[in-house]
Amino acid sequence: MATYSFKLPDLGEGIVESEISAWHVRVGDRVEEDQVLADVQTDKAIVEVTSPIGGTVLALGCEAGHVLAVGAELVRFELAGDSAPDTGQPQDYVPAPSRTQAAGPAPAGKAAPGNPAAAEAAAAQATTGVLASPSLRRRAREEGIDLAAVPGSGPRGRISHADLEAFIAAGGELAARPGGRQPRAGRTEVRVTGLRRIIAGKMQKAKRDIPHYSYIEEVDVTQLEALRQMLNEDRRESQPRLTLLPFLAQALVKVLPQFPHCNARYDDEAGVVTQFDAVHLGVATMTDGGLMVPVVKNCESLDLWQCAAELARVSQAAREQRASVAELSGSTISITSLGAIGGIATTPIINAPETAIIGVNKMQQRPVVKDGAIVVRTMMNLSASFDHRIVDGYDGAQLVQALKRVLENPGAIFV
Repeated sequence: MATYSFKLPDLGEGIVESEISAWHVRVGDRVEEDQVLADVQTDKAIVEVTSPIGGTVLALGCEAGHVLAVGAELVRFELAGDSAPDTGQPQDYVPAPSRTQAAGPAPAGKAAPGNPAAAEAAAAQATTGVLASPSLRRRAREEGIDLAAVPGSGPRGRISHADLEAFIAAGGELAARPGGRQPRAGRTEVRVTGLRRIIAGKMQKAKRDIPHYSYIEEVDVTQLEALRQMLNEDRRESQPRLTLLPFLAQALVKVLPQFPHCNARYDDEAGVVTQFDAVHLGVATMTDGGLMVPVVKNCESLDLWQCAAELARVSQAAREQRASVAELSGSTISITSLGAIGGIATTPIINAPETAIIGVNKMQQRPVVKDGAIVVRTMMNLSASFDHRIVDGYDGAQLVQALKRVLENPGAIFV
């Protein structure tokens, strides 16, 4: 018998590592060619990785939720014959190791076979969720204290008698008293994996690498809101309901030619800013898995209704986890909106490598001085962030002011 090492393939888009979000096979399974092995989370989407051969699974490269580098072993197979399979790509082909070797290291949190003391300790930790001696556990039970609420100062958070004494001295023993309001002692550790891990990494990198500055301006959208309501009342059944976003998209199409460095992507390693004639609009969309940014391509070629339909389509695809990599790539500028809960102002983080992002805050009626009189107007704040390496403060302010003029005089959108 021989074995075959299938490496994590290059999934494109410059990806150097990916998270294994779910396995579809286990050690010992017989796998057919083209059978799905795993779901792999890339920066853009979840991709199914299929087997290039048929064989028996000897080992998996990692547990679900862990990250593998491109080229690292994903699955090791046992082959029925003695010849290496022809997969069209170089792979390791070695004599079959023993089953013990192929099984790989024990998963994190589990003791290796043949070590009863380690197994007992691991089982105790898994059961209680904390590291502490039996005598300390007995003391905690007598005091009515949940050890999960006691901070441990020892290795891996192990709780000592001194830690317990300090907890009691600080008032922790109140948890044992009946009646009245009780302090909460529970805590939950949630591992950051999948899309949430990718979002965390991208946000951290964008905030660390890009010198952001934000510019906030209020906009009188009274006329715009009246126009939006009128168009919705008169729309055909085949037309989508209009929100504010398609108007903002069309306003951006109108003003961005004056600010080409704001409709751009900056490659800081190459030192090149690529400016675009087309407006490929990223739309920050909240999904069950976290924030995704589907893209409406070529907004300049769409009218108001087409833009509204495409915004709704790509956002829904993202929420239902069926957006393609192409629909999640290629934006040149992004918008973000929290709708009715949008707050007074925000400081949005740029969707790197873009140079600008426009944030929409909530729309509300406010007293405004107009022509010397206090009147009630429908107002909304725009919160924009810019990459200060490329967009000077004056230019960013000018872009927002240009948007303000168009949104306050919405007829200009159609001229």
